[in-house]
Amino acid sequence: MKSIFDKVSFDCSKNVTRSYSTSFSSAVTMLSPRIRQDIYNIYGFVRFADEIVDTFHDYNKEELFDLFEKDLNNALRDKISLNPVLNSFQHTANQYNIPKELIDAFMKSMKQDLVKKEYSSLAEYNQYIYGSADVVGLMCLKVFVNNDDARYEELKGPAMRLGSAFQKINFLRDIKADTEELGRSYFPSLNLNEITDDIKQHIVEEIEADLVEGYKGILMLPVEAKFGVYTAYAYYKKLLKKLKATPSPEIKTKRIRVPNYQKFGLLAQCYLNYRFNFI
Repeated sequence: MKSIFDKVSFDCSKNVTRSYSTSFSSAVTMLSPRIRQDIYNIYGFVRFADEIVDTFHDYNKEELFDLFEKDLNNALRDKISLNPVLNSFQHTANQYNIPKELIDAFMKSMKQDLVKKEYSSLAEYNQYIYGSADVVGLMCLKVFVNNDDARYEELKGPAMRLGSAFQKINFLRDIKADTEELGRSYFPSLNLNEITDDIKQHIVEEIEADLVEGYKGILMLPVEAKFGVYTAYAYYKKLLKKLKATPSPEIKTKRIRVPNYQKFGLLAQCYLNYRFNFI
C-alpha cells in the first residue's frame, strides 16, 4: 500500500532531521503537529542535497548531484519516488504548491558549491544566499500559511530576511571548516587570513538587521508555526551573540557552539515568552 511507503518515507525524513541537526529538530517539535512532518520533509530534501556537495568527497559528486536532481524532477512530476526523502518532499511540495522556481533556485546554489570557491561580489553573495537559504524559508512559509497566497505575500519579505540571517550566522560559525576543509569563502572580498574585529562587526551588524526584520514576520505567523520559528530565531540569536563576543582569530580556529545546557535554558525561556504572550 502506498500509505505504508509514505509513512516509511516520512519517518526517514524525520530521522534525517534528528540525525543531522538536534537544534533544528528541537525547533520543529515546537510546531503544530499539523505541519511538523512537512517541515521534516523539506529539511530532509535540503540536507541530502547539501550532503552531496559538502561531504561525499570519496565519490563523484557531480554524478551524484545530477542523479539526485533528475530523481527530484521525476518525483515532483510523478508524485512518487523510490528515494524516501524525495518521496516525502514531493508530497509536501505538491500539497502546498511550492513553486518550482524556489526548488530550482535552491538546486542552483547547491550546484555552485561543486565548482565555485569564492564570491567576489555582493551580487553573487546575495544570489547564493537567496538560493541556499531564502527559498528554504519560503518553502516552509508555504506550509505555515497553508496555501493562503495573500498571507504568503505579506510574510515573504520577513521570511527571506530570517533565512538570510540564519545562513550568514552559519557562514560565520563555519569559517574554519569552509576554508580549511572545503576551500570556500562566502563573504565577498574577505581575506580570511586578515579578518579583523571591524570586519566581523560589519558582518554581525548586517545579520542583526536581518534578524530585526525577520522577527517582525515571526510576530505575524499563524499560531501553528509561531512558537517553533521563534525558538529557531532565539537559538540563532544566541549563537550570534556568542560569535560577536568571540575574538576574530578564535573564530578562524574553532567552531563556536551553544552548549546543550544553554539550549535547554533557551527553550524554557522561549516557552515562557510564548505562553505569556510576550511574542
